Amino acid sequence: MSTIARNQWYVAAYGREVGRELLSRTICEEPILFWRTEAGDAVAMSDRCVHRRYPLSEAPSRLDGDTVVCGYHGFTYGSDGGCVFVPGQARVPRTARLKSYQVVEQDSFVWVWIADPENPEQGDPTRIPRAPWMDSPDYTVVSGMEPIECNYGLLVDNLMDLSHETYLHGGYIGTPEVAETPITTEIDEDRNVIYVSRHMDDAECPPFYSTSTGIEGRITRWQDIEYTPPCLYLLHSRIAPVGAPLPGDDGSDPHAFHSEIVYAITPSTENSTLDFWAVARDFALGDDEVTTFLAENNRTVVMQDVVALNVLQQALDTEKDGYQELSINIDAGGLGARRILKKLVDAPVPSPPWRRAEPVEPTRMLRGSNVMRIVWLPGSDLLEGECHCGARHVAEEPAALWEWLLAHPEGHRAVNPHGHRPVDPPATAAPLPAAPESAPVPV
Repeated sequence: MSTIARNQWYVAAYGREVGRELLSRTICEEPILFWRTEAGDAVAMSDRCVHRRYPLSEAPSRLDGDTVVCGYHGFTYGSDGGCVFVPGQARVPRTARLKSYQVVEQDSFVWVWIADPENPEQGDPTRIPRAPWMDSPDYTVVSGMEPIECNYGLLVDNLMDLSHETYLHGGYIGTPEVAETPITTEIDEDRNVIYVSRHMDDAECPPFYSTSTGIEGRITRWQDIEYTPPCLYLLHSRIAPVGAPLPGDDGSDPHAFHSEIVYAITPSTENSTLDFWAVARDFALGDDEVTTFLAENNRTVVMQDVVALNVLQQALDTEKDGYQELSINIDAGGLGARRILKKLVDAPVPSPPWRRAEPVEPTRMLRGSNVMRIVWLPGSDLLEGECHCGARHVAEEPAALWEWLLAHPEGHRAVNPHGHRPVDPPATAAPLPAAPESAPVPV
């Protein structure tokens, strides 16, 4: 059974990669050809000639004006995928047409719509999640893409649990505090968004930030993850010297350094992934040395993940069916992401229209009528879940807590193993107030 969600938008390339040379990318098991018309519009179509399935991206295939000429037998296709010429005859067969794809350029990315073949939907560009820092004049961006030989779900797991920074990325972005600091996890089922927050009040400053910001002492370090399955992952990073003022009520934060870490997670096949990564910063905007340092160091971090995930996929490929894995508190966000991904795979319908999240404080970040949250109880290894209806539940394992949360409302009245009785919701539970559409993005 496929693990890839369809009827979804995926990043296929950076805008700079698509030009007047033929570019091939396999997206969700589909070989797709990308190029630009003479007017500059991005085009996406099947990378297989209808005649003998020759890859149109391979030489001697070529662009001729706004047509693609197959280098094997000369079949020629317009920008809409329709065949306009076949060799040796005047009549073009009615079925001589390539599959074409919806394409949208936004925030430096080229997004492509992958429809479900059994339940196809038209892609709605307003549902594409945003990463506006990618082409903002107020930020300097470094970016790249690395292929990984693993299922895309393994990269999602990796990014949703940043405690691995302490062990895998020590000397670059990892410090002991990342693994030691409790997280708060929330899931908004209306918007299909998972939010994970880790705020470190007094942490070692890793080389990635000390070199780029010039901070020499200890720091407050905030990591606020906003993942919109299946493709876009945002890490809002805030770094400031210990004791620096917190952000103002108006959102201003002049005493801190902000980085927007962007990942576009695109499945190529069931066991291969395109890992688009970027770091957008609001400091040292014109400093080429900082730009070079961040580009080189972040690619090193990405490659550490690539190596680890390649090894992990190879290990999983040798496991027997029904193998068991153990989840702990730090996995709450990853388990929430898995559940939304499974929902998208099982019922391939477009995601809701995109809008920004509104974190208001570490323990209550999202506002909406269908938000669930999981927090670590202070001084213990227990987790408390809170449903949007007001009911609460305590558990030792995040998997058990998600099962309870998702069993709404039938599972909300049972006494849990620790003797805590969930709060019964009132007959007309008041929903949390909805976030305004213009809510600021967290940093």
